Amino acid sequence: MTGRSREVLRRDLGAAGAYATMVGTLVGAGIFRVTSDAWAMTGASVILGYLVLSPVILATSIPYAAFAATRLGELPGGEYCHFSQMFGNHRLAFLAVWLKIISYLGAQAFLCTVFADYFIPMIGLSDAADTWRIPIALAVMTFFLLIHLFGVRWFGRAQVFMCAILAVAILILVVPGFFAIRVSNYEPFFRHGPQGFLASLPMLFFAYAGFESVAHTAGEVRDSRKQLPRIFLRGILLTTGIFLSMSVVTFGVMPGAELSKSGAPMADVAAQYLPLGASWIISVGALAALATSINGSMLVPARLALMLAKDGLAPRWAGYLGKRSRTPCFGLLFAYGIAVMLIVSGRVALALGTAVLALTLLYALHSASLLGLRRRRPDLFLEAVAVFPVWLMKSSAMFSSVSLVVLI
Repeated sequence: MTGRSREVLRRDLGAAGAYATMVGTLVGAGIFRVTSDAWAMTGASVILGYLVLSPVILATSIPYAAFAATRLGELPGGEYCHFSQMFGNHRLAFLAVWLKIISYLGAQAFLCTVFADYFIPMIGLSDAADTWRIPIALAVMTFFLLIHLFGVRWFGRAQVFMCAILAVAILILVVPGFFAIRVSNYEPFFRHGPQGFLASLPMLFFAYAGFESVAHTAGEVRDSRKQLPRIFLRGILLTTGIFLSMSVVTFGVMPGAELSKSGAPMADVAAQYLPLGASWIISVGALAALATSINGSMLVPARLALMLAKDGLAPRWAGYLGKRSRTPCFGLLFAYGIAVMLIVSGRVALALGTAVLALTLLYALHSASLLGLRRRRPDLFLEAVAVFPVWLMKSSAMFSSVSLVVLI
């Protein structure tokens, strides 16, 4: 394939697929795994942590939504596209790309290993968990690679299907779970005082990290300039509600000391009040949540590789689109290879820490960039103002930038 046709993505992703991309990417390891890990730092005040971080993430999403409302909302690449078009050069944009690629590859490797941790007990291999963890993690990653290679339409269908399973599991966990809460399980609410609570916030931030992945579907979502801004705002509000309700039930039903020892905490919580054997539904929901996160995280690096190749900052093969699927095949394969090496090397924890730090820094830079949009690109600024009031964009960008620097 040659010429311009090589760079054209196919707009096969509808609003349902875009919502599923965002919400599914968020409701994964954050709530199904990190919640119990954060208890060791701060206790049941994890619930408050999700609530405190929500305004920060919502404010951080406003710059993404504002850029998506402009003509840039029709192009893939997310921050890379925003920075390069706004500043007129690719230096900052190139830095943003590598922060994003590093963070998503680390998150992808982590999510696949967590998927294996949930799946192993379900198939009765707990005694050989160390033997099966890497093969299962690699198998699930390979499965989603094949879905992506078939095209974004299949990615969207898979994401919507898995989100439907996830929604059923959340309802089954939360609704009856409210009637099984014991208030005494919330004590002590601040297990290690203010210091422990503050220390838990970066870990809990991982639950929200990845909300911007939907920006990278801009070249494949139908009517993206209209759809993406509302998806950013509604998706984060919906996700916050899910995080709060699930964490309230989790810590109210099962003591945190037991949760912190569990490899599949939500399934163990459900086993406390659901009929015998019914908790497997929650395990299936957890697998669906992790699968949607894996599927969403695999989308981003390949789209960034496509934009780098288009601008001559990466080999041309990195931007190659499949003849039928119109998806960046070589970019997907390259990212897959790196993630495989992370899993096999056993450096997933390091990759996860790097991912969270890189994303936080990137979010701060992106929020700050909106403050200069009016001066540098007044044409784009006016397009954004048509959707968002000026005061909202400025106040959100300032609050987000300051909050993220403090978090870093």
